[in-house]
Amino acid sequence: MLSYSVVNKTGVILLNLGGPDSLKSVRPFLYNLFSDRDIIRLGPAPLQKPLAFLISLLRSKKSRDSYRLIGGFSPLRTITEAQASSLEERLRPHGITVYTGMRYWHPFIEDTVEEIKKDRITHLIALPLYPHYSIATSGSAIKKLEEVLRGAEIKLKIIKSWPDHPLYIRALKENILKTLNTTEEPEKVHLLFSAHSLPVSFIEKGDPYVDELMKTINTLTSEIKLPWHLSYQSRSGPVKWLSPSTEEKLRELATHSVKEVIVVPVSFVSDHIETLYEIDIYYRNIASGLGIKLYRTESLNTNSLFIDALYNIVINALEDSGWKGL
Repeated sequence: MLSYSVVNKTGVILLNLGGPDSLKSVRPFLYNLFSDRDIIRLGPAPLQKPLAFLISLLRSKKSRDSYRLIGGFSPLRTITEAQASSLEERLRPHGITVYTGMRYWHPFIEDTVEEIKKDRITHLIALPLYPHYSIATSGSAIKKLEEVLRGAEIKLKIIKSWPDHPLYIRALKENILKTLNTTEEPEKVHLLFSAHSLPVSFIEKGDPYVDELMKTINTLTSEIKLPWHLSYQSRSGPVKWLSPSTEEKLRELATHSVKEVIVVPVSFVSDHIETLYEIDIYYRNIASGLGIKLYRTESLNTNSLFIDALYNIVINALEDSGWKGL
């Protein structure tokens, strides 16, 4: 008879947003995004998909132009798969396989779950690549994962967030200090933490996103003594969003004669449209016109400290669940 340790197999699924892999896939990606009522509610539920189709049609040309400027596609899948590969290498002594599942583009969470079932995984750790929990990001991905796992004989352990994990903080800190060393007057630099925006209504209903952002920022700024600010980017849709926007904050800083700003994309761990286009091109051009030199910290991507953080998060989850050594 096989022992318990032989018949059980543990896997990790890294959950992320996904991104178009070509200019042709921009519109269907946007449709998938706007069809999700956990992100934004477009009128009554029966109108969500028709309105999502209309919005994706109207926005697709502008979005394609932005993607064209960063190479014609999102690098998010490639980066996430590289993160999975690096994490799996660290987890190899534990016999753990690492998968990637995207919410709005390939590889879709539902397709990855089919692969997980074929591999006879019995215990699965869900690790969203969002340090800060929100129903619109981690929440939506976890909800989809739970939906497609329903009825499967797979035990699920969910990691909701990790905003102040010491190794994650250390990786961010080192990137900030590395960027600070490239500035002209380090003692006069301001830090601008730029996070993905959310509808204000989410926060009013108890979403912990802003509180968790502040956990990260307060931990970092207790160690790095520079003036700092928080702003929000990537608004989309006719609702009231968190403010100030990153553009508004840059204009405000210019009125106070700030000349150098380091943007820290605090809610993003991988390069994609929000870093490569919005910050590196759009906001940098705005800053230049305001007389501000804008720097950006490197995204964590496959930074070794960041992979160490993911490894530690997984091992802690194994210990908490009692699965370690299965």
